[in-house]
Amino acid sequence: MTDIIPLSDPRVAEVTERECGEPLVDLRDTSELLLDRRQADDTGAYAHLRSGALRRLVLAQDLLPAGVRLLVVEGYRPPDLQLRYFDSYARTLRRSHPDAGPALIRELASAYISPPEVAPHVSGGAVDLTLCTADGTELPLGTEVNATPEESGGACRTAAPGIGAEARAHRELMARVLTAAGFVNYPTEWWHWSYGDRYWALMRRAPAARYGPAAPPLPAA
Repeated sequence: MTDIIPLSDPRVAEVTERECGEPLVDLRDTSELLLDRRQADDTGAYAHLRSGALRRLVLAQDLLPAGVRLLVVEGYRPPDLQLRYFDSYARTLRRSHPDAGPALIRELASAYISPPEVAPHVSGGAVDLTLCTADGTELPLGTEVNATPEESGGACRTAAPGIGAEARAHRELMARVLTAAGFVNYPTEWWHWSYGDRYWALMRRAPAARYGPAAPPLPAA
């Protein structure tokens, strides 16, 4: 597990951003992907992704076997919401690790919630998703989407041992199609994949990130 680069790693923050200007698009306006509402918010931000990330998701879905589909849980996340998530989880960790200093709490928290200043979801290039059948029934992947390391006993990590053959096969299937479409996984969360953000650029050794922080989508007229 020592080869995992967390989002708190200074190398992530050091990645250059060269904003390409791709817009956020609303997945509710397309029938190509299934969208789950468990993370739905009043503004509909969760249903948005950069246009390039959406195109690659559709490509990944086309690589899946018949009867299996991607189920999108959350895409774009506004900066203020990302900050609330991070601070809330950090407070939980401080209670369970009272002797830990700020740097360690930040590192531990970033295994589950990205630091706001480098968060892939804030760029609009990250997506939390799982696999389902054609009628939307979720397939087993070892844990629930968004399971914390504590409640899952570490099984939320993509390469976690002991999750069962069926769940392992489904994770490997997701990895094949999403990697082929250009995404990278954050290895502490099997459901989290991104394209174009700083973490993607670091993992792909790209010269720069394509996406910086995206402005929240405008409310519907």
